[in-house]
Amino acid sequence: MQTQQTTRQVPLTFRVVGTEKTITLTDFHGVVAGYTGRDPEAVQHHIDELAAIGVAPPPEVPMFYRMDSDLFETTGEHDASENLTSGEIEPLYIRHGGKYYLGIGSDHTDRDIEATDIGDSKRACPKPVAGEVIAVESLENLDLDKCTARSWVDGELYQEGPLSGLRKPADVVERLLARTDIGDADFMCLGGTLPLLNGKFVDGTSWKLELSFPNGTTIEHNYKIKKGSLR
Repeated sequence: MQTQQTTRQVPLTFRVVGTEKTITLTDFHGVVAGYTGRDPEAVQHHIDELAAIGVAPPPEVPMFYRMDSDLFETTGEHDASENLTSGEIEPLYIRHGGKYYLGIGSDHTDRDIEATDIGDSKRACPKPVAGEVIAVESLENLDLDKCTARSWVDGELYQEGPLSGLRKPADVVERLLARTDIGDADFMCLGGTLPLLNGKFVDGTSWKLELSFPNGTTIEHNYKIKKGSLR
């Protein structure tokens, strides 16, 4: 798959947790990974559920959807259409200058468009990301199975659970690089999410994301969606 390395009008800067360092990305590939569940039977069940409502099955599993880099933002204030849109917490894999970092973000998606084109539904919405990241010494040794991810919408708990149901970070990144022309360039990739607690998309306006590590470290992000501001 060909991807497009795009240059942002406004550079995107992250604070590196536990240090005084920041990293700033300007030219990078933006990607959202889909169908990243570790259990192939569960992934196929999800594909079958989508097919039943008219969504075409993916040509590959996992899938990698190209995003414009300007969709990724740390501002916490975002515009959306009047359609049903909703977010979800995901690990964020970043490579910058040959080094890897871990953050969190939301694959905010237009659920009305999703019924006809999953890639377009993702590109129709912003990709809110936290302004903090953790430096990753070894992607192969990065294990998120004991991390707990949570999200809230309008103050109500929306998702909660470990990330053990997702493919390992190294697996996702290796497949991304093997299937695309990213090469040695910088990239930012959302890596998959948890089931919803009630199984229903919520068209909220205030979102909170949280990823907690066994050692007590936590990354959080809050963002708001302004409905009807996109035409």
